[in-house]
Amino acid sequence: MKDPIIYRGQTAEELFGKREEGTTAVAQAVSRIIADVRARGDEALREYSEKFDGYTGAIEVTKEEFDEAKKTVDKRVERAMRASAENIKKFHSKQKREGFEIDEGVRIVGQKVTPLARVGIYVPGGTAAYPSTVLMNAIPAAIAGVDEIVMATPVKADGKVRPEVLVAAEICGVERVFKMGGAQAIAALAYGTKSVPRVDKITGPGRDFVAEAKRQVFGQACGIDMVAGPSEILVIADGNSNPALVAADLLSQAEHDVNASALLITESKELAFAVKEELLRQLSVLPRKAIAEKSIENNCRIIVCGDLSAAAELANEYAPEHLELCVEEPFELLKKIKNAGSVFLGYNTPEAVGDYYAGANHTLPTGGTARFSSPLGVDDFTKTVQYVCYKREALENAAEDIMTFAKSEGLEAHSRSVEIRVKGR
Repeated sequence: MKDPIIYRGQTAEELFGKREEGTTAVAQAVSRIIADVRARGDEALREYSEKFDGYTGAIEVTKEEFDEAKKTVDKRVERAMRASAENIKKFHSKQKREGFEIDEGVRIVGQKVTPLARVGIYVPGGTAAYPSTVLMNAIPAAIAGVDEIVMATPVKADGKVRPEVLVAAEICGVERVFKMGGAQAIAALAYGTKSVPRVDKITGPGRDFVAEAKRQVFGQACGIDMVAGPSEILVIADGNSNPALVAADLLSQAEHDVNASALLITESKELAFAVKEELLRQLSVLPRKAIAEKSIENNCRIIVCGDLSAAAELANEYAPEHLELCVEEPFELLKKIKNAGSVFLGYNTPEAVGDYYAGANHTLPTGGTARFSSPLGVDDFTKTVQYVCYKREALENAAEDIMTFAKSEGLEAHSRSVEIRVKGR
């Protein structure tokens, strides 16, 4: 891996490199898959499942499979998932908002918040399966009041969904799970097939084909949460940090994917080199060494800068998915942070606490989009409807302003729709 870099005013892109972007080849392939699923529905779904996953069985998980999952899942894992679910509920219940109404007698304006009717959750099933993703997506949807939550997850040739994933679905009240993955799953959820109901919104992470498919169906067929890229962690650490802990936290993201990013900014040159040595030592015994090693080699950067304020500025420019503040006064440094998906404070809050247990969501903006977007939450599963009621007196009082405004834009019919009410023909 690369030696630590001394910060001398470089931009975040110069220090950390460009984020990964989609390719034309992927976009074209995804477009063909979406069109095929739209045209041929279940038939196309089955063909893609056989082609990409070797699976030829039924599309939907049966009740018997749910029952079997409950029998076979490790009870310690189930207890952990249920405890996590309670924390997620506690956190996200605070996000739920109500509508409002301004009643001035002769004029009433208001807004009501309504849940989406049906949402689809995509749960990856490639190099690892993620029951935590089920909890983080389905629980906010349930709190929002979504009528129906369906789920899609890819399977291998044996057609088995990991029992932990099905038990997580049961914990969240998700009753319909479909054995499908990739762009074809996104297309089926977005447009519907004979077997798969059409949804109003799709949430959940995925690799390049899933991300591109979400991008292509967004705004036409349904809504999406975000277009997620490879996972990222940026750690700001002071000289009192334990290099072994910092290295472990960097590897916690590197093991996700060969394209994941693990970045460190520190004011201590000694810590920088110590973390580098720890990364190499811990990599040697990591079960997912092959993945993490490529991630560290290609996407790990250690930056030495003058002080923590400069580190915060760099972090804001980079806008990471996960940001750890491994410093003595993390809440003071937090005041300087504007752009991050989720922030983990102090020496004893590894990012994994947020992934699994604390209750804050782990579906986060990547690729610098934390500059303008937010973690998944209850609001993602609702929409607002405005309403306006003017009585005659209110309309008469406002008529001149409305007509003047409309005429200034050259929209005479708008003006007349008011004039005919207050002045007659």
